[in-house]
Amino acid sequence: MTNPVLEGLAKARRSVVHLEMRDAYQPNDPEFIEWQNGKRLDPAADRSEWWRPFLDVVTEVTARGVVMRRARIVSEPVTDYIRYEYDVTFPNVAAGELVRWLPRRKAADIPLPGTDLWMFDGESVLFTYFSGVGEVVDREWRTEPEIIQLVSSAFELVWDRATSHEGYKPVQ
Repeated sequence: MTNPVLEGLAKARRSVVHLEMRDAYQPNDPEFIEWQNGKRLDPAADRSEWWRPFLDVVTEVTARGVVMRRARIVSEPVTDYIRYEYDVTFPNVAAGELVRWLPRRKAADIPLPGTDLWMFDGESVLFTYFSGVGEVVDREWRTEPEIIQLVSSAFELVWDRATSHEGYKPVQ
């Protein structure tokens, strides 16, 4: 089975945006469980200690000149899962991805799509649908101009209000 996100990243020529709006994903993720049990990535360690295969993809995409931006809308105080995501985001930044965080209360007046998404080159959107506990249940490609416009305008509003990964400190 192919991964539609990886397919989109491979074809991207100019831009990739990723909007995340859930407070928890995949509760049975082994890396999240290890983090809950105290495992932490050390930014000073050799990259092989914390480099994940997806980061090779990010590095390749950004090396091609594609601007890759991720925005996360989060509730505060943050959940354990969001604290985990925050702790493991520095490798994404090291790979060339730009990441920002927006507290949910600052997004209340932004018209947002109903689910997380990826948008590639401002031409196609991959919506990801989740179960209530955060497991991926389906994905759907959309290319209608009105969908592209909604996603583009929502993402840009979120991006403009959000704080860079380096400047954001999760409220506990």
